[in-house]
Amino acid sequence: MKLSDDWIKRALTRKTRQRGTRSSQEILVVEPDERLVYAVKFAIGITACLTALEVAHMAFMGSWNSEVFAAITGMSGTVMGIFVGQKT
Repeated sequence: MKLSDDWIKRALTRKTRQRGTRSSQEILVVEPDERLVYAVKFAIGITACLTALEVAHMAFMGSWNSEVFAAITGMSGTVMGIFVGQKT
C-alpha cells in the first residue's frame, strides 16, 4: 500500500488557503504527525476488537455487557474528537 493511499492520513491532513501578493492564493497542506496517524489506527483497531468482543459476549452469554459498550463508546468518541480537533 502506498503512502498516498492512506485514508486516515488524508482525513487528518489540513488544507488552508493563504493570500499571497497581488491577490494570489496559495494552498498550504499541513500533514499530521506520524504518531497521531498511528494512534488513530490503533484506536480504530481497538474499537473493532471491542465490538467483536461485545458480539461474542452476546452470542455466547446471551446478555449485554455494559462495561465493554462503555469502552466502545469511549474509543469511538476519542477517534471522532481527534478528527474534529485536527480539522479546526
